[in-house]
Amino acid sequence: MTYLQVFLVGGILCAIAQILIDKTNWTPARIVVLYVCGGVALTALGVYDPIVEFGKAGATVPLTGFGYSLAKGVEQAVDSYGLLGVFLGGLRATAGGIAAAIVFAMFFSLFAKPRDK
Repeated sequence: MTYLQVFLVGGILCAIAQILIDKTNWTPARIVVLYVCGGVALTALGVYDPIVEFGKAGATVPLTGFGYSLAKGVEQAVDSYGLLGVFLGGLRATAGGIAAAIVFAMFFSLFAKPRDK
């Protein structure tokens, strides 16, 4: 049952992004920003926590999950460090994912041949 829940939540988030790509003139970069900011906003409103409980990785892996991680990190750091936590929390919560993205990008760049489209 967990796999179905993950698939449904992740699939719905991806379907919404695909509809935005197909039906609007928005660039993919704008949709990425919308998803990250949307994850932060939904977390701040308390709406995203139940989605994460239900959809698990289907809610935390897409870009809305990155916004969720940023917001949760800031929330926890503000409780621990006060105002300084606003600056530290997001970085601490997402540092592992960002570092992994950089390392994998550098690794794959060794095998990729750049070319113009």
